[in-house]
Amino acid sequence: MAIKKRNLSKERILRAIKAPHVTEKTNRGHQEANSLCFKVNTTATKAEIAAAVVELFGDVSVKKVNTLVIKGKTKRTRNGIGRRSDVKKAYVTLAEGSTISFENAEQ
Repeated sequence: MAIKKRNLSKERILRAIKAPHVTEKTNRGHQEANSLCFKVNTTATKAEIAAAVVELFGDVSVKKVNTLVIKGKTKRTRNGIGRRSDVKKAYVTLAEGSTISFENAEQ
């Protein structure tokens, strides 16, 4: 999949990715398919996410980006009904030979 290169502001690119989403399932996907999962801004596009990964992690080639929106749950408390925020995740598949490691990253 060819990600379209557009004129994207650097500020918008850097705000696209919020944090890596590391679970057992995403670790398995990273080992088998060379893909990573990130929590991203709900307004971020696939092109912005791909550009952000390249900008943040340097010499990395992005093959494709798949996104999904997880709708927030409705919760009932004694004060009434509330709703959790929606979360958007992006699964970024890297090209052959590209790797990213979070093991030595600062917290």
